[in-house]
Amino acid sequence: MPKIAFVGAGSLGFTRGLVIDMMSWEQFQDSTISLIDIHERRLGYAQRAVQRIMEVGKFPAKVEATTDRRKGLEGADIVIVTILAHGVDGFRPEIEIPMKYGVDFNVGDSYGTAAIFRSQRTIPMMLDICRDMEQVAPQAYMLNYTNPMTMLCRAMQRASKVKVVGLCHSVQGLGGMLGSWIGAPANEIVCECAGINHQAWALRFEWNGKNAYPLLRQAVERPEIWRKDIVRNEMFKALGYYVTESSGHNSEYVWWFRKRPDLIEKFCTHGEDWNPGVHAYVLKGYEHSAQTWEKQLADYAEGRVEIRLGRSHEYASYITRGLLFGETFKFNGTVANQGAISNLPGDAAVEIPVIADKSGFQPIQVGALPHQCAALNQLHTHIVELTVEAALTGNPEPVYHACYLDPVAAAKCSLEEIRQMVEELFTVQQPLMPQFRDVKLH
Repeated sequence: MPKIAFVGAGSLGFTRGLVIDMMSWEQFQDSTISLIDIHERRLGYAQRAVQRIMEVGKFPAKVEATTDRRKGLEGADIVIVTILAHGVDGFRPEIEIPMKYGVDFNVGDSYGTAAIFRSQRTIPMMLDICRDMEQVAPQAYMLNYTNPMTMLCRAMQRASKVKVVGLCHSVQGLGGMLGSWIGAPANEIVCECAGINHQAWALRFEWNGKNAYPLLRQAVERPEIWRKDIVRNEMFKALGYYVTESSGHNSEYVWWFRKRPDLIEKFCTHGEDWNPGVHAYVLKGYEHSAQTWEKQLADYAEGRVEIRLGRSHEYASYITRGLLFGETFKFNGTVANQGAISNLPGDAAVEIPVIADKSGFQPIQVGALPHQCAALNQLHTHIVELTVEAALTGNPEPVYHACYLDPVAAAKCSLEEIRQMVEELFTVQQPLMPQFRDVKLH
């Protein structure tokens, strides 16, 4: 009887979908599902919602819910983490203060100034979870969905013994999307990616065993295809390899798109991909969720929304079958490099093909990335290392260095302006960062 724990279970979209996925496999139908959240009311909704899934599917799984994290983790085999540290109010200053300096975001949760500060708030929480796991579930595997993915996974690799993999949605649908642009069925496409989370590269893009990149280069010249993913298509035309994450996100990770009003208008406003817009789309989205989440949770928990059983393409249930039952599964995840990508640091957190089986996570050797791709990954890898160093040591100086190197901040601001921005962020956010609580920051 496996025990699967959800930390941040009040993120009902994740919890609901992943529980349904787990229950689609007979091997998990007698599991214990342990729901953990600090928000009692939200946890109550999640518990009733998951219990409804069991009733509709007639699954015998046991559902537990607790605000006591250690109790909920005790004896777990798999721990799925979907937390948002400090909610909307926690990250609002990390969006709004940089915007005063012209540093604009689409989401701000993975790389860049906002993500660097989000990491300083979130890494201590993730390490608390790790410490609990080390004590009460030492054999458990963590599947982490929380951002900033690369920064959090690197911190856990450095400071804990927990067996962790970071999971993201940016790789799963890429081959099918690109295939549709060249008229190829998804089942005839091979798309193999490697790099870092949100900035991995399709190193192989093949249709029935033949290189399909020439067809893709022709496709992105068509206006109706170019508009679908403006930033990524421009990067592909320039760099020769397609990047995994959306245009909105990738516009935040490089120098080329968010530094002038005319470029923002051209590349960050009118695309058709996921939330390409400007001016911190994420705040609007999270504010809407904060206003409506309780009604949505209640509707699902109380039976006003139909429960549809089935299995999605999400990785977690397949990975769990591999780890616990030996049903080998290959996926892309964030793990320690250990030489898999030869021209990125050996201890970096990289997103590469991984095999999950009963022996754990087995990274697949990639070799060297193309130099132009590795250069961008190298920059963010070093920014990640500076960010993690600050979070683990309580020394604020690496935060300044990381923000000085952020491509968008550097494109918009002088060094003095970045320093002022960082000081203002520290002034507001210091109470949420326990590693800096007793540190004079400026």
